Amino acid sequence: MEKLGRKIVKYRIPIFIISLLLLIPASIGYLNTRVNYDILSYLPGEIETMKGQDILVDEFGTGAYSMFICEGMENKDVAALKKKIENVDHVAKVVWYDSVADIRLPMEMLPDKLRSAFNADDSTLMFIIFDTTTSADETMQAIKDIRGLAGKQCFLSSMSAIVTDTKDLAEQEVIIYVIIAVLLLAIVLALTMESFLIPVLFLASIGMAILYNLGSNVLTGEISYLTKALCAVLQLGVTMDYSIFLWHSYQEQLKALPDDHHEAMAKAIAATIKSVVGSSITTIAGFLALCFMSFTLGLDLGIVMMKGVVFGVICCVTVLPSMIMIFDKALEKTKHRQLIPNLPGLSKFIVKHHTLFAILFVVLFIPFAWFQAHTNVYYNLDSSLPKDLPSIQANAKLQEEYDMGAAHMILLDKDLDEKQKYHMIDEMENVNGVKNILGLESLIGPGLPQSMIPDDLKEILESDKYELMLVMNEYAVASDEVNQEINELKTILKKYDPNGMLVGEAPCTKDLIEITDHDFKVVSTVSILAVFFIILLVFKSISLPVILVMVIEGAIFINMGIPYLTGSVLPFIASIVIGTIQLGSTVDYAILMTSRYEKERGAGKSKAEAISIAHSTSMRSIIISAIGFFAATFGVGMYSQIDMISALCRLMARGALISMCCVLLFMPAMYWVFDGLICKTSRNFRQHTKTSSSSVDA
Repeated sequence: MEKLGRKIVKYRIPIFIISLLLLIPASIGYLNTRVNYDILSYLPGEIETMKGQDILVDEFGTGAYSMFICEGMENKDVAALKKKIENVDHVAKVVWYDSVADIRLPMEMLPDKLRSAFNADDSTLMFIIFDTTTSADETMQAIKDIRGLAGKQCFLSSMSAIVTDTKDLAEQEVIIYVIIAVLLLAIVLALTMESFLIPVLFLASIGMAILYNLGSNVLTGEISYLTKALCAVLQLGVTMDYSIFLWHSYQEQLKALPDDHHEAMAKAIAATIKSVVGSSITTIAGFLALCFMSFTLGLDLGIVMMKGVVFGVICCVTVLPSMIMIFDKALEKTKHRQLIPNLPGLSKFIVKHHTLFAILFVVLFIPFAWFQAHTNVYYNLDSSLPKDLPSIQANAKLQEEYDMGAAHMILLDKDLDEKQKYHMIDEMENVNGVKNILGLESLIGPGLPQSMIPDDLKEILESDKYELMLVMNEYAVASDEVNQEINELKTILKKYDPNGMLVGEAPCTKDLIEITDHDFKVVSTVSILAVFFIILLVFKSISLPVILVMVIEGAIFINMGIPYLTGSVLPFIASIVIGTIQLGSTVDYAILMTSRYEKERGAGKSKAEAISIAHSTSMRSIIISAIGFFAATFGVGMYSQIDMISALCRLMARGALISMCCVLLFMPAMYWVFDGLICKTSRNFRQHTKTSSSSVDA
């Protein structure tokens, strides 16, 4: 490793130049990586609702749809606006009153079902169908074009409208996320490091790693907007430790080699590679666990963040040492005294009162395990966005004026007997929450020929194999009521057509609830087992993995249990990813302290002495690391208007501090209580103990 370190130092200038040149292709890759703003598109492709979406595209040429409300407009003006909307690129059809009857025909002559579906007291409703999918770039552009044609009294409601508004808001905020994270982290580093210039080099090195990571995403085709928003902030938080390790190692080597900075850095690189690779493995394991989710948003985030950690390690041992060597003289001139003390008195107090903290751990662990299991989460994507967005206002209008939630769509066999279709519709309309079932049968009624239906409307509702029906529903997406309604509708549908499908935003969201509930258990299990076995291999111990994971899991329970006590409702993704991210990124605090405890105990130190040394020497590093992670995420959590991003960042920021407190307060107590068990079940401890005993006997 030292040979590698010497080569890095020797070729520091070429390495630095190459690192700058690599920013060019990375930037190109970043700019050409498509961003997916549709969370529901990450559902497994084999489930019925997603297959139904494909059938809509293949059979009906229909991907996305929108409800369009016009207030205070005369019918002739609405008809004129409808024609303009029909000319917008990728708008396949617009269904309104004049699609069924001549506009000169009084609306009172329409069947009650159709009249109530398209009209309220002072507004009328259009149904806009696009020929591209919900989150396609073409659909989002069409949404913008339609809004450009409409006036202030018009409201466009749909999943596509929500996706469009999410995109606009996220693109406005994402750069600010990075600026906030960098500024707050720079302040923390300026206070905790011994040089005012070193934070700049740290941030420059990690910034390059982040851009390399973001640029390489072009190879996967696209990433989710959540991954794009969190990637830079999260990578900044979890890989900053590696730069701190290198700097502290370099400072230690300079004490032994004050006149040979190059050799000191070579040795520092060698030492850092060993410690950073070991430290990064647990972080990678946490992100790897996300890849086991059926809901592939976890795979998206997991792969990007694993790459981010790898890029962070590589830049830490190549780019950062090169910059430190290049700016070595400037670093010496900007040195200042340590601003954060080592706090030996606090460390002594914590170790002395280990019994109190052991009791406190048990007192907190049990109730918070229950609290976190009962924290409420939401699945309705509307809830994560500001209420003043056009799509959210439109959804509210739809609910207020038409008493309507998201519409469902029924796909059934075109050749199903007509009488059975009518019976099915009658049964479905008696289900609580169903307002109307609109289809070919609804338009003509029993006993009338389908030739009375306009051809362009028939094209919308019928293909070679399937007939399409629209379920007007009054319940909100992701509510218990709509999920019960969907269950009843599916039961009725399958009775008449076993291959029939119920699709739409609400059925997709119901699948999301069921899938992510399963994913939470899988991800939690995989992350715990992965970290458990890594710690087992590092310490060659059966007991230490249990103790370390238990302490960090206790921190996770506290973090995720606080919302239960405050009455907060979290986005569903938080309950899945926070636990594994917090475990993977903060278990390093416990590993750092345990490594020193192992070293001192194995060297023959008494239990009390080994614990005291381990705690006092690790305390400052753990505090700096946790505060750095907190700084990188807290500001974004407070700023972001997208609750899914804001909540995740706040939870990660709080989780870093809670993990820090749990490790500093409870790990000494765990060592003290289980010292005998640790020594008996840990190979390294037994070897050192035997060696020490043999030396004493001799």
